Amino acid sequence: MKRTSVLIFLLLFGNPAFSQGELKGVMGIDFLSIPSMQDYINQSGIASSDNQLNSFVSAVIFAGEGGLYLSKSFILTGELAYEIYSFTDVKFDTGKDELAFNNFMPSVLGYYVISGDGYNFKFGGGGGLRFLNVSVTRNINVTSTDYSSTGFGMILRAEGNTLLGGSVYANIGTEIRYDINGEPDNQGIHLYNNVLNENVNFNAFSVGVRLGITYIFGENN
Repeated sequence: MKRTSVLIFLLLFGNPAFSQGELKGVMGIDFLSIPSMQDYINQSGIASSDNQLNSFVSAVIFAGEGGLYLSKSFILTGELAYEIYSFTDVKFDTGKDELAFNNFMPSVLGYYVISGDGYNFKFGGGGGLRFLNVSVTRNINVTSTDYSSTGFGMILRAEGNTLLGGSVYANIGTEIRYDINGEPDNQGIHLYNNVLNENVNFNAFSVGVRLGITYIFGENN
């Protein structure tokens, strides 16, 4: 195992052909469909009758990504992304109901790259683990109840980079995700929909747009 790890390290980092890489920071908006969460919010009283949750909701996402070019037309990257969503319903007679979640999403991705003078286009995908935390506050409680789960997700992505100056590029991209986030629980007690008599899951389909900055370093010989 140790010899295999050393060999992989030498192949990736000891060869001049792998000397080009990039670092990227982005933020964006995801439009998510989470049917089980939607049912729970609408049916459990978190959402009042005149403030029902729609089929698609918007969440903010922040991500950092870095990778190495394995050839002039292929790059392998690792990404750390953080997604945030919240729904709040303020009721004048009883107070505030709220459901919020954050999802930590590390992924490994591979891209096919088309490069030109001062720009490139990338198309690819990948996947990784998902670490979901959900916080529910009901108007009868002062403090929230927290739930968590671990799952897996997949990504398809297309993006472009346009040179701003030096080695810095403006980045714009779009992506499709499917995240199997599972059924969050608190010490074995799941978030439960009493109307449907089932545990609430946070499996999500999403489409997103992203803007950011890319720094490309090194040379690809």
